[in-house]
Order: sequence, then C-alpha cells, then structure tokens
Amino acid sequence: METTTSVSAADQAIQLEWNYGAHNYHPIPAVLTRGEGVYLWDVEGKRYFDFLSAYSAVSQGHCHPRIINAMIQQAQLLTLTSRAFYNDKTGLCEKYLCEFFGFDKALIMNSGAEGGETALKLTRKWAYLVKGIPQNQAKVVFADGNFWGRTLAAISSSTDPSSTNDFGPLLPGYIIIPYNDLTALEETFKRDPNIAGFMVEPIQGEAGVVVPHEGYLKGVRALCTQYNVLFIADEVQTGIGRTGKRIACDHEGVKPDLLVLGKALSGGTMPVSAVLTSNEVMLTIKPGEHGSTYGGNPLACVVTMEALQVVEDEKLAENADVMGEIFRARMTALSQKTELVKSVRGKGLLNAIVITERPDLGAETAWEICLKLKENGLLTKPTHGDKIRFAPPLVINEDQMHEACDIIENTILAF
Repeated sequence: METTTSVSAADQAIQLEWNYGAHNYHPIPAVLTRGEGVYLWDVEGKRYFDFLSAYSAVSQGHCHPRIINAMIQQAQLLTLTSRAFYNDKTGLCEKYLCEFFGFDKALIMNSGAEGGETALKLTRKWAYLVKGIPQNQAKVVFADGNFWGRTLAAISSSTDPSSTNDFGPLLPGYIIIPYNDLTALEETFKRDPNIAGFMVEPIQGEAGVVVPHEGYLKGVRALCTQYNVLFIADEVQTGIGRTGKRIACDHEGVKPDLLVLGKALSGGTMPVSAVLTSNEVMLTIKPGEHGSTYGGNPLACVVTMEALQVVEDEKLAENADVMGEIFRARMTALSQKTELVKSVRGKGLLNAIVITERPDLGAETAWEICLKLKENGLLTKPTHGDKIRFAPPLVINEDQMHEACDIIENTILAF
C-alpha cells in the first residue's frame, strides 16, 4: 500500500527557499504570513511577539494603517518616474525631512547601505573640493565593530571576518579605531591631515547593542569640529525614535555633519534611506555624479512623510523611552535569578542581553534560547554569538511588554 507524506506549509516554504534561493541567511524557522502592530502570525496561524522589528525597520508596527493607506493612494497615482524628470512629491519629502531633522539638504536613496555609501561619497567629494585634501588621498575613520551593510564599501570598514573573508580586495582609504575611545580618535586626527570624516553608530546595533559612555558623542563632535573632519552619524538603526529620542545623537544634544537614516523611514513598507547634511557638503555633488533610479521615487516619498508623521503624532520616541525602562528593569531582575543572563544593555527599545554559554550548548546557547523563544511565542535572533537583541515595534504598550518579558523570563529560566 502506497503511503503519502504530507508536507506542512511551513516546511514547503523553507524548502523552496533552500532549493531556489541563495544560502546567505540562516533564519529562525518561522514562516510568517501576516503582521499587525507588535504581532506576527505564521502560516499555521500561530501568533508571535515581534521583538526584532525587521532590525528596527518596522518601528511604527506592522502594516500601520496610516502608512499603508498613504502607500495605496499614491500607488494608484504614480510610483516611479526616475529622476530624469521632476515629480510632485520628491521636493515635498525633501523639505519635510530637512525641517523634521534640522538640515539644509536631503538626498533620498533606497537601502541603508546606499545611505552609508552616499555619505561616504559626499565626504570624499567635500574633502577634495572644500577641505583641500590631495586627490585620492582622503581617508575616513570607522569604529571597530561597526556594521552598515554588505556592499564592498561597507564591508571594507568591517572588522568581522564573516563580512570580509573571500571578498577582497577591499576598498582603500579606511582607518579603523576602537569604539568609544576619544583618545584614539584624537590621536588619529592628529597623525593624518588627510582625514575627511568619522562615520560612527551612536549605539552599535549589529555588534550587540553596544552603548558608549556618556559624553562620547559630545567628544566626537568637538574633535571633528577642531580638526575639520565631518562627523557622520549612522542612525539607520538607532534613528527615528528607536532609542527614546528622535535620533540617538539627541541624547547628548549633538548635531552630526551628515545624518544617515533608513529602515523605519518607511515604516517597514519599502526600502527608503536618506542622507541629510549642509549646503556646503551636499552641493559638492553635481548632476550625474550620484543617484539611483528608485531614489526619491514618489511612492517612497509619500510613505516616508506619513511614517515620520506617525512617529510624531503617536509619540513613539517617548513611548520607546518608557517601555525601554520597563524592559531593562525586567531583564536586570532576571539576571539576578540566573547566571545565563550575564548583562543587560540598551537605550529606549534597542536592547540586548549577553548570554553565558552553557557547557553542553557552547556557542549555540543564544541560538537555542531564540529557538525556544520562538516556540513560546516571541521572535528575535542572536547577534555575534552570545548576544540576543530585543527591539520590538515602538507601538508596544505596557501590558504587551510585561507579557513578552514573561515569555523571555520563563524561557530562559527553563534553561
């Protein structure tokens, strides 16, 4: 008698990706089909708390009705013209961005990596045309542990072997120094007159939510001003309310020369990034020297304005500040109950716990905890082996936060 083996919808989806897609990701095995607010549902109908928010892209919550409605209305009118022509939305969005964040000019691109690349190109252009660095001699300083994408320009600044191995030769003109080290920064500036910029995350996300000491950003601002170096703040992950302020630089009241944004700029609906800066820096780039077919498209511009207005109207930065305090208090209390939680760190709703490896699981301890969290109804993922990042949508309320913390606590204590 012939028997048939039924394949679940989840297994089928995973197998299709394995068979026909590149093997460049190692996802938690949850096959998702729907999202609303702080929740996600898989193909079998199970509901989860989303505590990754697509790496902070879905800060406004999944499928926020205002953002989706704005997207639908514009999609029925005009989606793309390229920048070969003007459209009636790009200028409005550029004005909105400049007034919202307090800069002269905005250049809209698509991915966060393109945002970083744009900032790097602007910095080099400014170095030659304004600062007077000899051609092809400009250098940009980066912090150890940085992450701003997977392009060749981005990985050239990386100190993570998994980002750089077998992808060389890497781009020249990069200097890597320790993060959260103002002495090393000043020594580097003193030593080399050809430094054009310092690109840094106010809180390092991919490295495991590494928060610098208070005063670091003020020190960076002061040194960049003193040595005529552009301060580039990579706020692709930390910006737009995530850390409890509009941008993370606001915690120290500093303004970078270039601000790089992405992820939550569209509320998780489509790739949108932007670089904001002064007239002096932005106007060094002339027609034909930089751009993108999709950069600044009317659909993205409408979505961006609505996504930012939602953050403002719903006071999501303020909510992130309050909910983050609750989360860290709960996790700190948990660390008193188990040696598995070595430390807790973060700001606003960008947080992480550092896991002590269990002898029988070794380097897989954090991964196994995340698999068990998934079973128990909460989704997140480890980063750099022993760290678990927790970054729910900023719309989470207190009851939801405590329910999610209960899941985390019960899961970890069960280990």
